[in-house]
Amino acid sequence: MNYTGLLIGLATFLIIGLFHPIVIKTEYYFGTKPWYLFLIAGIGAIVGACFIGHVLASALLGVTGFSCLWSILELFEQRERVRKGWFPKGPGHGR
Repeated sequence: MNYTGLLIGLATFLIIGLFHPIVIKTEYYFGTKPWYLFLIAGIGAIVGACFIGHVLASALLGVTGFSCLWSILELFEQRERVRKGWFPKGPGHGR
């Protein structure tokens, strides 16, 4: 039996789940200022995925890279959720 697909699916689920609190905490403490760090990490992981020969490692880097890029959008959407009062304002808001 080949478990690679199941491992990729499980890892994708865990990576996406990990990025949810990372986005919330990043916005809370720093606001949206570090969005470019997600961009750099995302591009780096995607480029790395292109050069890794191992299928599982390449897939995990790709999932991580695209999760970083998606987190940029989520970071700005989190700012709106804070503005609406759905989440508390943190020290990263400078207000």
